[in-house]
Amino acid sequence: MTWTNPLTLLRHGWTRHWNPDRPVRTVVSNLPFEDLKKREQPNRRYEGNAIRTNKYRLWSFIPMNLFEQFHRMANIYFVGLAILNFVPVVNAFQPEVALIPICIILALTAVKDGWEDFRRYQTDQQLNNTPCFIFSRYEMSYLIKRWKDVRVGDFVRVLSNEIIPADILLLHTSDPNGVCHMETANLDGETSLKQRKVVPGFSSLGEPFQPQTFDSTVVCENPNNNLNLFKGYVERPDKRRTGFGIDSLLLRGCMVRNTDDAAGIVVYAGHETKSMLNNSGPRYKRSKIERKMNTDVLFCVVLLFFMCLIGALGHAIWLETFSSMPSYIVPDSNGNYTPSVLAGFYMFFTMIILLQVMIPVSLYVSIELVKMGQIFFITQDVELYDEELDRRVQCRALNITEDLGQIQYVFSDKTGTLTENKMVFRRCSVMGTEYCHEENAARLAVISGANEEEEVTIYQQTKLPPLFPLEELQDVHTGDKNHANTQVTAASRRRSKVAAEAQSDMETVVVPDRKLILEVDRQMASIQTGPYLDFFLALAICNTVLVSSVTAQRQRVRVNVADLAGAERVGDVLRALTHSTKTYSVQQICQKVISSERKVKSGLSGSEEVCYEAHSPDEAALIHAAKAYGFTMMERTPHYVTVKLPDEALLKFEVLDILTFDSTRRRMSIIVRHPHTKEIIMYTKGADSAIMERLGNVFSDCCSKIKCVEQWCGWKAVCFSLKVISEQEFRAWSAVRQEALSAIEEKEERLMETANFIESSFTLLGATGIEDRLQESVPETIQALRRAGMQVWVLTGDKPETAINIAYSCKLLEHEDLVFTFSTNRKVLQCQLTNASVPEQSLICVSQPVSSGKLGCIGLVIDGPTLSMAMSDELVEQFVELCKHCRAVLCCRVTPLQKSAVVKLIRQKLRVMTLAVGDGANDVNMIQAADVGIGVSGQEGMQAVMASDFAITRFKHLQRLLLVHGHWCYSRLANMVIYFFYKNVAYVNLLFWYQFFCGFSATAMIDYWLMIFFNLFFTSAPPIMFGIMEKEVSDSTLLSLPELYKRGQHSEGYRRSTFWIAILDAFYQSLVCFFIPYWTYNGSDIGIFAFGTPMNTVSLFTIILHLAIEIKSWTAVHWVIMIGSVLVYFIVTLAYSAICISCNPPSDPYWIMHKQMADPMFYLVCILTTVVALLPR
Repeated sequence: MTWTNPLTLLRHGWTRHWNPDRPVRTVVSNLPFEDLKKREQPNRRYEGNAIRTNKYRLWSFIPMNLFEQFHRMANIYFVGLAILNFVPVVNAFQPEVALIPICIILALTAVKDGWEDFRRYQTDQQLNNTPCFIFSRYEMSYLIKRWKDVRVGDFVRVLSNEIIPADILLLHTSDPNGVCHMETANLDGETSLKQRKVVPGFSSLGEPFQPQTFDSTVVCENPNNNLNLFKGYVERPDKRRTGFGIDSLLLRGCMVRNTDDAAGIVVYAGHETKSMLNNSGPRYKRSKIERKMNTDVLFCVVLLFFMCLIGALGHAIWLETFSSMPSYIVPDSNGNYTPSVLAGFYMFFTMIILLQVMIPVSLYVSIELVKMGQIFFITQDVELYDEELDRRVQCRALNITEDLGQIQYVFSDKTGTLTENKMVFRRCSVMGTEYCHEENAARLAVISGANEEEEVTIYQQTKLPPLFPLEELQDVHTGDKNHANTQVTAASRRRSKVAAEAQSDMETVVVPDRKLILEVDRQMASIQTGPYLDFFLALAICNTVLVSSVTAQRQRVRVNVADLAGAERVGDVLRALTHSTKTYSVQQICQKVISSERKVKSGLSGSEEVCYEAHSPDEAALIHAAKAYGFTMMERTPHYVTVKLPDEALLKFEVLDILTFDSTRRRMSIIVRHPHTKEIIMYTKGADSAIMERLGNVFSDCCSKIKCVEQWCGWKAVCFSLKVISEQEFRAWSAVRQEALSAIEEKEERLMETANFIESSFTLLGATGIEDRLQESVPETIQALRRAGMQVWVLTGDKPETAINIAYSCKLLEHEDLVFTFSTNRKVLQCQLTNASVPEQSLICVSQPVSSGKLGCIGLVIDGPTLSMAMSDELVEQFVELCKHCRAVLCCRVTPLQKSAVVKLIRQKLRVMTLAVGDGANDVNMIQAADVGIGVSGQEGMQAVMASDFAITRFKHLQRLLLVHGHWCYSRLANMVIYFFYKNVAYVNLLFWYQFFCGFSATAMIDYWLMIFFNLFFTSAPPIMFGIMEKEVSDSTLLSLPELYKRGQHSEGYRRSTFWIAILDAFYQSLVCFFIPYWTYNGSDIGIFAFGTPMNTVSLFTIILHLAIEIKSWTAVHWVIMIGSVLVYFIVTLAYSAICISCNPPSDPYWIMHKQMADPMFYLVCILTTVVALLPR
């Protein structure tokens, strides 16, 4: 084995991840180079598929962990003092004893870090050894290997319900249409299936995939963490290029569904896959209390400095009072005495060692334990549990629980956060004629009046045979009992999932309007074409909805990426077949498994009824509306979409291109060839503003007729349009489009240009009105947050009419409010930027209400373009000043970037604590910009949840999370931190006062071991218990009186004055605890430890009872810990004084405690001193 220079390895690892000369990644097949060594293969510079998320190795654990712990200044401080104690001229007590406290703290932290890292190592090993299918050129078949054996350039095959081992470019599927369905729940939490399609030209119907014939080169972008973007092209030997995007990439960690098998070439592996690049671990933020606490630690350092300075000066002055050195001052080895000034200098460092406990070494560890306990109780709160979704609140940021009690501004999304995001079709307008759907409205009114808890339809579940009978092999290994438990658990989860995902009749059933259905029937019977038919065809096909059979639903296995339960089937197959060989040919195994699945599916396919899996609720509402009028989408493939008409005829449209929806264009288009007329037609749907601005002039009359859309307040308007494209125009545009698809640089910009070019001169067909119902208890929640002193803003991308209607419904705006609506067009934008007339007039208008005390009467509504103007450098100060005077602010038509910009602006300009809550991917920027981010796990996936600090299922849960748990966490932690400072200062001052009576010689009247035990064991548990379980006010009181929340907003629990009052209280109590025993035993002949034992005991009683006074709600746990701490003190002290015969010569604590407890004076001193010390409280 040859030795390699570590610098060479480091340089190689750096160039592997970053090479400016390689802006793109080039991947070729590994099969022609299978017999070469790894260093000679063309894909050698790319990462392997083995992952390693643990930080330490066995040999590097101790140095690396210590290095990380020493990033905390308190640890460096105490280690430095322990080392200083080894210097003979400044040591205060036995050097080994000084190491004990910091060693215990470092050891406990190291054990915690090591255990967490070991669990990560076990997960990595389980993941890396998962079986998978890799093609071999020698065997000419797929062999079973491990995930860690996968490399970039390998051909991998994935079966149905199997987890994808790496990022794979899809080249073949068993589906005749070249389609593969993928479930990304393990990656982004979204349960809807994603459709992936084979790269064009690499899937031949009826022919098996032959990886050995692949001679093309894959060129793609370098690894990145964008789950929604992937660009590249496949270059054939003849230099022809075929572009591909994210719709051809199978992502690691996802699961193949509804597809027998899929195969492709690996482009990213291991830590370069998109899933691993998105795995950033728990979020870390510094809370507001922690920032204040660090400042107070510096104050304690300053206080310690002055106390040590007093000790140094006192010792020097005390030595100067002697005309000759007394006998108890020992000279050095040469018989010389240390000069008083130098002795005072040495004493300064000795005093630092003696009084080091002034800085609370265990405070940081105690805070971590307290926050873990607080998070446990938050997640276990049954009031925050959603029974319908079977989810509880999630705490993803582990160290900002107390910030929940200090929020001043709340920024909320609308759709899916304040509303259900369960869209209901209400009405439509076709060619200028509005159809109100009165019968459907009456049906919805009846359903809304019924019990909402019965709204979800519970249907009978039929037990289907498993798609993979080989799964039964697992029962042999797990046993019948475990299998039965697993079935019970799976059944309960399945019932919860069914209740959460089943769509109610309100969303899926639409009663057709009589006038509209007559018009549709008239056109169907006469001309077989027309705007009404085009309108409903647009509803049916202009979407991304997937079609599947109701009777052949996919079996969804709840699998976690870390658990890899989906890979167990392959492992069971291996164990059942053989244990002797390392690799196997699995061609027959795959065929057997696939054939069994097909057999099950064929046996189930007996109904023509279809069900839809929509990526968004509005698409589901629209396609069900089309189905209600007889336009039923029956099948969707990458190349065709089939629609059944009301007369049962089938129209099979050839799909030429799809322009997907994005937040910039705010529309989606599908280009198809009509099966009868052979015309190329583009159907487009989108927001009203995105469609209206691109209509042809000839249809201005129709545009004026559809003004009724603006009157659909509270409903989401989706407009539909049509454009007929000539063959020549489409061919020219398609050529440019293909070039853009094959591009690597500026691909998104070029695709946007091509979409904007073709999406013009529309013919407006009509519009639909979709209602999004308000969530339960949203108005009450907003009112409670306002009573608690929080300003509530709503930031939404909807049009102002819809947003304003929802704002009134949820009580964000009241009808008595004075509402300013700011909206500007582009022609006057420059004028407003120059003169700033609107903000100035607004400030004049609001000045009177503010002075008259009517602050809660001002509301502001502003749209996206005006918001951009208001946030410009010229107007931003006036805009912020205006917002300060508004009770509610509603921002409409805003982009995701504008949402985050608004949050950052208010947080930085007003220096307030902000909270952002949202449910969709467009809210991620806003959530991450706020001090506290809340994700709502609703209908739009889990991207907001994954980016958040806390996750809830309903907006109403925000009330209890903030007003109850936020208040509790803040008050608990604030009081605990203040108590820690008080406790340490009060105890250290006992030693400081004694210095005035021992010549400032840094002598301690308390045994060193008992001093260490005092902070580590005797008084450590009560404050931790206090920080976890204290409830100064009950939850019912906090919910009924939200005004109590203002205590945290104003930092009343932890102010600078509170800190100094606690320090003064500590000084007072230390004076009492020292001088009452001193005056009692003054003039007696007791030893130094006999003198210090009553002080130590009195100090314990005072500190414990001080905390008892602070506790407002006593439980059995409080009594056990408080009494237990006192009992532990006496037991340990008695045992220590009984066995410590010569622990600290010349004065030893042997039998001291026993003698003191036999003296009645000891009890009188303890009682009297404790009462006097706590009398002011």
